[in-house]
Amino acid sequence: MPSELITERDGSTLILTLSDPATRNTLSPQVYAAGVEALNVADADASLRCVVLRGDGAHFCAGGDLNRLAAVRQRGPGEQRTSIDSFHAWIQALREFPKPVIAAVEGHAAGGGCSLALACDLIIAAEGARFTMSYGRAGFSPDGGGSWHLAQTLPRALALQMMWLPEPMTARQWQSLGLVNAVTDDGQAFSQALQWAERIAGMASNAVASVKALVEQVPRRGLAEHLDAERDQFLVNLFHDNASEGLQAFFDKRRPRFR
Repeated sequence: MPSELITERDGSTLILTLSDPATRNTLSPQVYAAGVEALNVADADASLRCVVLRGDGAHFCAGGDLNRLAAVRQRGPGEQRTSIDSFHAWIQALREFPKPVIAAVEGHAAGGGCSLALACDLIIAAEGARFTMSYGRAGFSPDGGGSWHLAQTLPRALALQMMWLPEPMTARQWQSLGLVNAVTDDGQAFSQALQWAERIAGMASNAVASVKALVEQVPRRGLAEHLDAERDQFLVNLFHDNASEGLQAFFDKRRPRFR
């Protein structure tokens, strides 16, 4: 039975759980479709302010199901092309989703599981988490935007090393490279992610969305164009109702109550 994506709600946070513990939560076309649908629903619900993505049980995600891929090889490339396109549609949806997405990583994140975590806005990882980007042992190359995210963040030689060589890297190593935001005790990544989500939910949602949109567009803009975009976003947010509340709260010396 293929993996599934379980959705639940904790206050203003949508929790997405990759679920197939027997295979360390391998990915499947069913998960990709459910992921896109969940983000569409969350985008339309103003009361949902943040998304947390986690794995079921002891691990985050082992990437693609090698048994399924072996079977696909017998049927030709068309089926897998469709599957990868569906995976990439979910990756693109995560990047374009206007609300923050936090990955809570316990145990192993490998291959497409690493790519999935990198597509999130923030990564909180347990001390015992292990990240493996190499596809080489199976004779594959990256998918899910893994090569793009690593090349955007790291020096070229280091990005190549991580994708060529199979040694797992620790959460602390990924944190030192700027890929992980926080490292927790084992078993605490999800609770920490929920705490961060709650803090973000207290911010002005329009301003949070503006920050994500600005950062997302940096690789495609020159400085002059980006300065124009910052000006336009600042003006939109300055004249939003949340700015009135934020300013009044500052003058009143109280916490703002953004909508």
